[in-house]
Amino acid sequence: MDGNGRWANERGLARQQGHRAGAEHIRGVLERFAEHEIPVLTLFAFSTENWGRPRTEIDYLLRLAGRTIDRELDALHEAGIRLQHIGDLDAVPDALQRKVEAAVKLTAGNDRMTVNLAFNYGGRADVVQAVRQLVADGVQPADVTEEAITCRLATADMPAPDLLVRTGGEHRISNFLVWQAAYAEYYFTPTLWPDFGPADVDAALVEFSRRRRRFGLVPGNGADGAS
Repeated sequence: MDGNGRWANERGLARQQGHRAGAEHIRGVLERFAEHEIPVLTLFAFSTENWGRPRTEIDYLLRLAGRTIDRELDALHEAGIRLQHIGDLDAVPDALQRKVEAAVKLTAGNDRMTVNLAFNYGGRADVVQAVRQLVADGVQPADVTEEAITCRLATADMPAPDLLVRTGGEHRISNFLVWQAAYAEYYFTPTLWPDFGPADVDAALVEFSRRRRRFGLVPGNGADGAS
């Protein structure tokens, strides 16, 4: 969800207003993905690197996250959306922790679509904590496999992502799902997040449907098509 600050700057607004516009925009995008029967969607809301931003902006983002949960939770629950969190909640304020945990608990039985809230999440940190868990579990070096790491990531009970969509025009993944997205397709759009609407969701999914994924193989050898 990139481009809130630039969206505000282009309009002569404060960055906070861009973040607010982006937050108010989330439910419509979620609903569009749900209409397409996407089973799992992960939103990169706040990265571990975002702590390096000005303190005033950080404080605003933390408050905004809480207000967004307050505003959207009932509607998302009624829509059958299951909310989960990935990342380290210990570093965020207690009040926000409680709101996230309450949202996860309330929606646990929903099955229309799972939305992972990646808040205080970093892909490298995720791998590091998985390796630490390997050590704590007493796994021997000879027994360390990709699966042994995968099952200890924050996304252990979720499928690997098929498509990564980045708004805002940047062509990088910025430490997002670095292990899990090894064979994901990437869709980069110059559209800033507050302007990313249903038509943009449709365009991303149409583009994805046109791609033939090889997973490192060659056509006719188990891959689902040629380029």
